Amino acid sequence: MKQFNFSLVGLLALFFFAIQIVSAAESARPPKIVLISGEYEYKSAETLPVFKQFLETNYGFNCVYLERTRGEDIPGLDALDKADLAVLFVRRMTLPEAQLGKIRKYLDSGKPLIGLRTASHAFENWKEWDRDVLGGNYHNHHSDKLVATVRIVPEAADHPILKGVEREFVAGGSLYLNSPLPPSSTVLLMGSITDQPPEPVAWTHSYRGARVFYTSLGHPKDFENPAFRRFLVNAIFWALNRSVPETTEKKSN
Repeated sequence: MKQFNFSLVGLLALFFFAIQIVSAAESARPPKIVLISGEYEYKSAETLPVFKQFLETNYGFNCVYLERTRGEDIPGLDALDKADLAVLFVRRMTLPEAQLGKIRKYLDSGKPLIGLRTASHAFENWKEWDRDVLGGNYHNHHSDKLVATVRIVPEAADHPILKGVEREFVAGGSLYLNSPLPPSSTVLLMGSITDQPPEPVAWTHSYRGARVFYTSLGHPKDFENPAFRRFLVNAIFWALNRSVPETTEKKSN
């Protein structure tokens, strides 16, 4: 009996040691980020692949890029099964239920999400998406001829996503109308144009216990702006529950 107990203790020790090895290997594995382009208004099929390369070059992330076909189809969504983070830039798609189900499954698993610009009105067959998942309230936008100034919300200045971000910069595209947001959302950036009330431009939310970040920025000119790239990189680290780096753009892409 003593020999059995000793053997049992030894087996348990080996079992827990194996778990620790697997856990350490998982921690060392670079996070897998799936970037999804599904709109034709803001050239995300051009900006996201460049940003994908930027993330791989500067931060060693394992990135997968998926792109909408000319129909209502996004091939390759099975990649979400092993994703650590999804970045979504989709506009008014009626996604087939099987594919929409893959996105629901990903979110129901409690994994984080980042939504860019038109992600607020991503799916025609999931109308509750904006409010429930993103914590938003999209209802149109101002003219793209009106220049919007984006400013950090003073109360949110110490948030990790805003680390190293300029206090004020100019948006690349039109200002979206998102006010009022539900109380569950925490606003980080506000945008304003002359003679109009300010509008929330970026905020955090939670869905199924997972971290969610959304910004109405995402115009091609935004991707050229270091302030935008900085807070988007910060948002990725925050969504993955990792420490935000001191500096970004360590290498040229």
